[in-house]
Amino acid sequence: MDDYMFREYVKQAKPVAEETSYLEIFSYSDPTRNTVKEEPLPTGELENFLHQQGAFQPPILPTGVTRVAGLRMILQQKASHPETFSPQYISLKQREYVSMVETMRLPYRGIESTSAVGPFFWAAFDQDEERPHLQILFRKSDVRKKGLTRGWELMLSHDMRGGMTMGYCKGTSSSDIVECVRHLKACALQIGHPMLLPTIIFSHDMSSKTDIKQREARDWLRKLEHAVSMRQEIDDKESYVDQDGLVDFDLINRHLVECHSQVLWKRPKAYMQILQSFDEAMELFKSAAENSERWQGELKRLNASMLSRHEFYRKKLQGIDSYAYTTLQRLAIQRSALYNIIAQRESKLNFQMAGEQRKLAHASKRDSGAQKTIALLGALFLPGAFLTSMFSMSFFNFQNGVVDVNPEGPIVSESFWIYWAVTIPLTLLIVGLWHYWERRKEMRYQEEDLLLEKGVESMEIQIQAQMRRRTMSKVSTWDTKAS
Repeated sequence: MDDYMFREYVKQAKPVAEETSYLEIFSYSDPTRNTVKEEPLPTGELENFLHQQGAFQPPILPTGVTRVAGLRMILQQKASHPETFSPQYISLKQREYVSMVETMRLPYRGIESTSAVGPFFWAAFDQDEERPHLQILFRKSDVRKKGLTRGWELMLSHDMRGGMTMGYCKGTSSSDIVECVRHLKACALQIGHPMLLPTIIFSHDMSSKTDIKQREARDWLRKLEHAVSMRQEIDDKESYVDQDGLVDFDLINRHLVECHSQVLWKRPKAYMQILQSFDEAMELFKSAAENSERWQGELKRLNASMLSRHEFYRKKLQGIDSYAYTTLQRLAIQRSALYNIIAQRESKLNFQMAGEQRKLAHASKRDSGAQKTIALLGALFLPGAFLTSMFSMSFFNFQNGVVDVNPEGPIVSESFWIYWAVTIPLTLLIVGLWHYWERRKEMRYQEEDLLLEKGVESMEIQIQAQMRRRTMSKVSTWDTKAS
């Protein structure tokens, strides 16, 4: 079943080209013959490397010298294709990929793990009872940034009888694969253990960068606490408050989100599960190798050392988990406090808007009063104007000289000045009284506006006081004696 599914997945996979090299490390009973070799691997030489033909033939050993352990790997340490770690993508041609997996006895399930998310580890023996191989899968390749996939993957197959480890390793430049391979070459005497390279990769992945990121997140949190809760745990020059005493709440909100994301980086629980899988793989290897001659001596000590290192990382991850949990809880408190501050600001803004709306309502009322005044004045003066037009007939005689023979023609009465003598002062008096009345109303309106603003402020104070009383009442209902 495995081989059928493997070939079906290979048919569906899309190949991409990557720069390829190979690594050979051999350890002999004569330490002077130990070799470490890493060179580019041309595409046409892949089959020769897999079958140890041509330039890759094993050396002829002198009598009495035997190979203790060995490692042969195909490396793609600086994968650069944008889709190199996308699901159902492989970095070799389909025929070459099938040949590599079958010749090196790599796990068929490797191609099925291309879509795995998070750190992924799997180890098990194949079904060959005569010459069993411990197969290992280890990868972290679910990241895509700026259109490029990132990560690394490792496939290993360890011959339990011959001590030879075959494998394939790929990683992007953002991963630590180059440093891990350099570390592996420095540990050439310990290549007999199949978990050596996975442990090296895990060690680099769990380097001090993880602790430093958590420390930086905690420092960032202190700055946010100073901005939101005014906790005095940082220098004033590091705060979010500018020289004018203003705080950018939008910036604080964005930084809260970014700080939360940084705390969640490399979740400790996921890596503790990887360590648990490591221990299970170590137990598989120990149960199969402890009865052989190779188990005695260096291999047994290396196994104990690696188990101790795994326990060290487990304790370290437990500390990171507790540290991150505290940071997340404090971030949640600051986020809640920030939302409360923003809600209070919005409430105050709503009060101000309500006050402005009341002012507009009063202004509309005043305008309507002014219109009524104008209408009243018109109503008062309209009869007078009408009567004036009526009385004006006594001051003008347009019929003079028309109905009689008076040569003077139409005449104006000598008493016409009385009209102006009465009309002008009366008009000025009425306009002056109206202007005085309007000034009095404006002063009264200003006093009403001040009282309105004070009413809005007192309303806000009253509501806040009620909220405080409700909060204190909740606190006071806590039965401390009963608890």
